[in-house]
Amino acid sequence: MKRILIALFLIATFSAKSQEIIGQWYGKLAIQGTELRIVFNISKTENGYTSTMDSPDQGAKGIPVKSTNYENGILKIEMPNIKFEYTGELKSGTITGNLKQNGMSFPMNLSKEVIQKRVAIRPQEPKKPYPYYSEDITFENKKDNITLAGTLSLPKKEGTFPVVLLISGSGPQNRDEELLGHKPFLVLSDYLTRNGIAVLRYDDRGTALSEGNFKSATSLDFASDVEAGIQYLKTRKEIKNNKIGLIGHSEGGMIAPIIASKSKDVDFIVLLAGTGVTGEEILLLQQELIGRVSGISEKDLLRSKNTNKGAFEIVKKATSQEEMIKELTFYFEKIIKETPETEKPKEVKEEEYVKMMVDELSNPWMQFFIKYNPAVSLEKVKCPVLAINGEKDLQVPAKINLEAIKNALDKGKNKKSTVMELPNLNHLFQECKTGSPEEYATIEETFSPKALEVVKNWIQNQVKK
Repeated sequence: MKRILIALFLIATFSAKSQEIIGQWYGKLAIQGTELRIVFNISKTENGYTSTMDSPDQGAKGIPVKSTNYENGILKIEMPNIKFEYTGELKSGTITGNLKQNGMSFPMNLSKEVIQKRVAIRPQEPKKPYPYYSEDITFENKKDNITLAGTLSLPKKEGTFPVVLLISGSGPQNRDEELLGHKPFLVLSDYLTRNGIAVLRYDDRGTALSEGNFKSATSLDFASDVEAGIQYLKTRKEIKNNKIGLIGHSEGGMIAPIIASKSKDVDFIVLLAGTGVTGEEILLLQQELIGRVSGISEKDLLRSKNTNKGAFEIVKKATSQEEMIKELTFYFEKIIKETPETEKPKEVKEEEYVKMMVDELSNPWMQFFIKYNPAVSLEKVKCPVLAINGEKDLQVPAKINLEAIKNALDKGKNKKSTVMELPNLNHLFQECKTGSPEEYATIEETFSPKALEVVKNWIQNQVKK
């Protein structure tokens, strides 16, 4: 899951008729369960007004604001260079409005009342000192000439132990796979290490303390980082070299079989919400299931599905980047032209929508993901495999993916696989109501104890052999 970022260079010039606008205005942006506080600091000048912006949750203060207008009770702050705009109406001490960025619109109201940071309750998050040995380490991906940073936890400082290397899901993730106040990999690592299994987790390339370029990387590049991590583990005297396993979550569950299908160093793999069907199918299913639980009409869901299927076909058939960008641009311009004016979202400029869609689909990671079929690698995996998915997972739906994983493993005559659908769990393996990503941040549980136990018991059975 990708974090929502607010621009660090803002703008504001005010021509106003009222002193009411002077001072600090506090707002809270809520997107997919994430809350980001924003503060506009407005002061008067000879020519009107100036302001700066603070983003307390990102540690940013005094960000300069360039172009703002305040007339007849309407406040408008624009940031053309990053397509950012806030418009709101001041009434009875409150500014009611919307923030728009990159063609998307989000409601955000401002008031003079200070908004305190909401403290998320995460009862499973372990606290130091840990009852085991934990060491911050680095290892090198010699193929790409980058250094990755992570943490190796061992049941105790002396001895030799089986180990698992954790592979994160899509989007730039740190070693804890931190998102929405949760740290799933920290909880998983702590649980396994307390139960006699060493764990290596690391920051994705280009994220936190790891080097490299995340934006230009595909799943194959991330796979090479995992391979570098395996080679590092083989240098540690505390690790049993014949008991090295991989645990991949979401995209990580797609990457693990890629490595295991060709490496004799991998003794077993665990797929947490791993994919069994193509990226194209995953994206279409995600959009349909999440859209439906969010209340989008069946008519709009069908139209979105048909639009995306057409775009994915262009990505799959294009023979060059230039050809793909040209055809995608023409395709989305045609889609907009054929959409009735009454059905077009008023807050999205047409050229912004086209550019946003073309940029997203022409990204190297997205191109690979759309085209890749996990069955190709799964059929070649000979080591033991545990594949578990949550029943209410709307991002990687359980039934279709688990069935595809099982079929691929069976086709490859892998007789050491276990496939399980866990009741009432979402994509993050939390107990949930609907499975919607909107619930992730509001759920206190980070990782279902039942799921943790399934993983632990299965691994312990493998390392005993």
